[in-house]
Amino acid sequence: MVVGVPSIFFERRNNLDTTISKKRNAIFFNKIKTYFTQPFNVILLIFGILCTIATISPIVAIIRDTFEIHPGTIDQHLTGQTSGLTLINYIDLFTSNLAKTNLWIPMGNTLALAILTCIISILFGGVFAFLVTRTNMKCRKYLSSIFIFPYIMPQWTLAVVWQHLFNSNAITGTSNGLLASLFGINMPLWWCVGLFPSAMVLGLHYAPFAYILIGGIFKNMDANLEEAATILNTPRHKILTRITIPMIKPAILSTILLVFGSAMGSYPVPHYLNLTTLSTKYISLNSKYTGEASILAVLMMIFGMAILALNQASLKSRKNYTTVTGKSGQISKINLGRIGKHLVAFIFVIITFFTSIFPIISFAFETFLPNPGDYSFLYTGNFANLTTKWWLTNENITENGMYGQRGILFNSTIWDAYKGTILVSIACALIAGIIGTLIGYAVSKKRRSKWASYVNSMAFLPYLMPSIAVGAAFFILFSNKHINLFNTYTLLVIVGVIKYIPFASRNALNSMLQLSGEIEEAAIIQDIPWIKRMTRIIIPIQKSSIISGFMLPFMTCLRELSLFLLLCTQGFILSTTLDYFDEMGLYAFSSAINLILIVTIMLSNLIVNKLTGASLDEGIGN
Repeated sequence: MVVGVPSIFFERRNNLDTTISKKRNAIFFNKIKTYFTQPFNVILLIFGILCTIATISPIVAIIRDTFEIHPGTIDQHLTGQTSGLTLINYIDLFTSNLAKTNLWIPMGNTLALAILTCIISILFGGVFAFLVTRTNMKCRKYLSSIFIFPYIMPQWTLAVVWQHLFNSNAITGTSNGLLASLFGINMPLWWCVGLFPSAMVLGLHYAPFAYILIGGIFKNMDANLEEAATILNTPRHKILTRITIPMIKPAILSTILLVFGSAMGSYPVPHYLNLTTLSTKYISLNSKYTGEASILAVLMMIFGMAILALNQASLKSRKNYTTVTGKSGQISKINLGRIGKHLVAFIFVIITFFTSIFPIISFAFETFLPNPGDYSFLYTGNFANLTTKWWLTNENITENGMYGQRGILFNSTIWDAYKGTILVSIACALIAGIIGTLIGYAVSKKRRSKWASYVNSMAFLPYLMPSIAVGAAFFILFSNKHINLFNTYTLLVIVGVIKYIPFASRNALNSMLQLSGEIEEAAIIQDIPWIKRMTRIIIPIQKSSIISGFMLPFMTCLRELSLFLLLCTQGFILSTTLDYFDEMGLYAFSSAINLILIVTIMLSNLIVNKLTGASLDEGIGN
C-alpha cells in the first residue's frame, strides 16, 4: 500500500497533465478555427504570402543577375568565363573609364529629373488646387475636369507635343515644329531637349496627383485657424507659411511619394526628349552590359524603397495638424477682384488647352501631314497639301514613304496590337481590381494589426519601384532556360497586376474606412454569408470608389510602355508598336496610335461614368 500511494499520485498527476494538455490543444485549435472563420484573416494570410513572393522573388532574381556572367557580354570578355558568379559587373560599372558615362551622369540626371518633377507637380497642382478651392476664380468646374487630362493621357504625349511645338531643324536636327515652321522661331537647345523639357513634361503629367491630394485638404480643412489669424491682422504670407502649408504637408509628402519613384523609372519622356537617365541607359546597356544594366535597375529599386522608408519615418515623427473631425467652419474664398478672377481663369484655360486639348488636335493633324513638320497648309490656306495616305492606303507600296506598310485603317499590326492591349488591360483591371478590393477590405477590418500593415505595405511597394526596374526584374525571372513567358499575354498580365494592385487596394481601403462597421455587423447578426455581404451590401454602397479601383489599372495598362518594354516584342501591344513606328520614322502612324489610345481612354472613362457614376479622377492619388 505504501508503494501504491505514489503510483496513484503519479497516475492522477499524469491524468491531470493530459487533461490540461488536451484543453490547451482544444483552445489552440479553437483559436485557429476562429481565426479562419473570419474572411478578412484568410484574405490577409493568402495575399500576404502571395504579395511577399511576388515582390521579393523578382528583387532576388535581379540582384542575383548582377553577379552572374552572361555569355556574349562584357563580363565574359573581362573574366574569360561563360558562366558562374563574379563581382566584375560592379567593379567595371563603378570604376572603369566609362563609369561617368554609364553610371554617374545617368544617376545625376535621374535624381535631378525626379526632384524637379516633384517640385513642378507640387507647385503647379498645389497652386491650381488653392485657386479652385479657396478663391472665386471663374470656370472652376471646367478647369477641374480638364486639369486631370495630362495624367489620363499616355506619359509620352506631352513629350511628343513639346517636340511638335519647339523642335527645329536648325537646332535639333529634326523636322520643324510649329514655331519654327510658321514663325521661324528657333528655341535654344536646352529648351528643346534634355533636363528642362523632361522635368516640365513629367511635372505637368503628375500635377493631377498634387491637385487631387492637396485640393482635398484645402476643401475640407477647418477655416477657423486662418480666420482667427486674419482677425489678429496676421500678414497673408505668414498665414500661408505657418498655418496653411503645415496643414497640407501630408498631401505634399504623399505627392512626393507617388511622383518620385514614377519619375525615376520613366523611360518614354527622357527617351523622346534626349535625356540620359538610369532607365534609358538600362535599355542601351542591356544587350552588351547585361549585368551592369541589372545593377542600374537595382539602384532604381533602392531609391524607390528609400522613399517608402522615409515616408514611414515621417509618419511616426510627423506633427499632428488635424483640426477637424468633420466640417467645422465656413471657408471664406479669397476675392481675386472683378478683373483678377477672369484673368487667372483665362491663364489656366490657355495652359490647360496646351496640356489637354492641343495634344489631341496635334496628333490628329500629324496623321494628315504629307511629311513630318510640313505645316504649309496653315500659312498657305491650301488644305490640298494634306493627305489621307497614312489612313487609307490599302496595299504595300514602298515608293510613297510608308516603307511597305498599309494605311492605319488597314494595318493589321496596329489593330492586332490594339486587341492585345485591350485584352491585357481588361485582365489586369479585373484581377488587380478584385485582389486590391479584397486587400483593402481586409486591411480596413484589421488596420491596427502589424500583419495588416505589412500586407498593405507589400501590396504598395511595387508601385513605388520604377516601372523599368520592375519590368527588368520580371524579365529575368520569367525569361530564362527554366521558364520562358517572354512575349506572352500571361507575363504582361502578371506584371501588370502586381504593379497596379495598389490602385485598387488604396481605393478600397479609403472607401471601406468610411463605411460604418454597424452595417456589416447587422448583416452578420442576420446570418448573411460573407459573399452576400460583400456583393449585396458593401460593394454596392461604395460602388463608385471601388469601380475607380478597377478603372485605374485598365487606363494605366492601356498606355503603359516602361513596364512592358522589356517583356514583349515591338508590335505585340499598342505602346510598343508606337515605339516601333517611331523608330521607323513613320510619325503619322505613331501619332495615330497616340490618338487611338487617348480616345479609348476618354471614351472608357465617359462610358463608365455614365453607367455607374464612377470617374477615373476619383481614384487619382489615393
